[in-house]
Amino acid sequence: MTKQDFLDALCDFTREAVKDLLLPVEMQEDDEEQPAPRPPDVYQMGLPDFAEAEKKAPFIIYQIYTASDKWPEGRTEPISKAMVRTVFGIYHPDSQEGPLALLGLIERLRIAIWRRGGVGRQFTLDMKAGADYLIYDKQLPPFYAGEMVTSWNLFPIALEVKYGKQGYSNIKQSAPGGHSCP
Repeated sequence: MTKQDFLDALCDFTREAVKDLLLPVEMQEDDEEQPAPRPPDVYQMGLPDFAEAEKKAPFIIYQIYTASDKWPEGRTEPISKAMVRTVFGIYHPDSQEGPLALLGLIERLRIAIWRRGGVGRQFTLDMKAGADYLIYDKQLPPFYAGEMVTSWNLFPIALEVKYGKQGYSNIKQSAPGGHSCP
């Protein structure tokens, strides 16, 4: 469940980081007036209905696309990592301002992640691996998209080890009635 916990923490962090960044929203068929700008919605692994991506803009999607658990010789616990693809999608009616708004969203999140260095108290950005950013060259105005790829160190998985000759931990058991023996 560690990777799910990681995505939850990353999404919570992101919602907080972009909560005051209001971006335009496309008017839908059933809207009577132009919707108010809003912060991006944040999703895990994909949109609920990718065919409606344009209706969901602005959005941020987190996808774990590779992960690894390695146990280097001489270490007492494994090293767990995850590569995360962050997809950004926005709507903007102005073809000059649209790409700049997309860049602003990517920058807002990039700076917040680098300043914090981690999320959820146990997941840290792999600073040595850095981050890669891409604004897609094939845009379909008034929709603009880009992505960021980051590497994260995940909380290691602890082994459950039995101790003692019978496989127990040598902790004295409670006496009948729930009181411990001195």
